[in-house]
Amino acid sequence: MTTVESYKMDGLGNQFLIIDRRVDNINLSKEKIIELSKQENIGFDQLIFIEKERENNTPIIIYNSDGNEISACGNGSRCIAYLLCVEKKISRVSLITNERVLNAEIVGDLSVKINMGKPLFDWGEIPLSKSLDYKNINIDVDGKKFNEGFALNVGNPHIIFFVKDCYAIDLRVVGPKIETNALFPKKCNVTFAQIDNKNTITVNVWERGAGLTKACGTAACATAVASYLKGLTLRKVNVKFKEGILSLEFDKNENIFMTGPVSKIKKIKLDF
Repeated sequence: MTTVESYKMDGLGNQFLIIDRRVDNINLSKEKIIELSKQENIGFDQLIFIEKERENNTPIIIYNSDGNEISACGNGSRCIAYLLCVEKKISRVSLITNERVLNAEIVGDLSVKINMGKPLFDWGEIPLSKSLDYKNINIDVDGKKFNEGFALNVGNPHIIFFVKDCYAIDLRVVGPKIETNALFPKKCNVTFAQIDNKNTITVNVWERGAGLTKACGTAACATAVASYLKGLTLRKVNVKFKEGILSLEFDKNENIFMTGPVSKIKKIKLDF
């Protein structure tokens, strides 16, 4: 049996198990990831591996709790950035996902700002299964129509519906049906968002491969972009989840900056 020192962290209740593979090259099967996600005191929304540094950048590999690899996790990336900065006694770090480089910095006590890069809007890059107007997608769920959905990719696929009351939607029922709709060949994250004012949005998120979640960084990014492009909010906006707020900026160069809190680092031991 091998004992591996790992970490638990969260961003606004979005839970992560972090395994450092810079020393121990641990490989986990899909079944083992699912098993770990259900264990008390270990359970997580995403599992993140830290890989050996390459050219001053640290690669990370991300899995949802369903055991499938994904390309982006905003809150998880902020947690990894904080962990590495504390370890190296620095304030800035660059992470590599399988799609983009993410530059992050500590900007306050347990507060991390990260550049999540540029959104993608082409139907083949989101991806959608056919060419559609990404700003006006209509989906039928058991006879109920959800109209004017805004689809985009911010490292992973998202669709956002703007409604009067985002918590009036039963996401446990609606979320998985939209996530697995044939329109989304790689599935998608589903957000229902309500505009509180030009500076604030409240969201309710069903996360692809993880389910109903307390917070989702990439959903906050996607919602901020969609709301600005629809003329509903300003470029800088606060996105509210049940346990706190992420601050987003969609700048004039189309980069998405996300700032928010992370938890303290909790060390745990895993036996394999």
